[in-house]
Amino acid sequence: MLQISHNVAIPDDEIRISAIRAQGAGGQNVNKVSNAVHLRFDIAASSLPELYKERLLKLADQRITREGVIVIKAQQYRSLERNREEALARLGELIRRVTATRKKRKPTRPTLAARKRRLEGKVRRGQVKAQRGKVHY
Repeated sequence: MLQISHNVAIPDDEIRISAIRAQGAGGQNVNKVSNAVHLRFDIAASSLPELYKERLLKLADQRITREGVIVIKAQQYRSLERNREEALARLGELIRRVTATRKKRKPTRPTLAARKRRLEGKVRRGQVKAQRGKVHY
């Protein structure tokens, strides 16, 4: 059971985890031991609330396929169990990130002093550029 929030959790049977061989250097065990983890989570078939599903499917993330399946590959650690925990943590973080609501931006205007400073800076810059021209006698 992957706990997302105090009232939302994902049962273990909705998450498919398979062991695969990790890429890169691994010494003697590189061709013998499958210690990387491939996690697959189908958003549409899950028991998540509809709000979570909609936001996850709208998310522009390379880990989400067109079919609405989250695919996470964890191979950072040499232990299968630690890679499994890492993949589950990443899945939980992805779902938690979607649930956070952003604060609405309050539009502001520059102050009068800020507008004056901006215009003075533009005048100074124009004078510097004007001095770079040809010298006329």
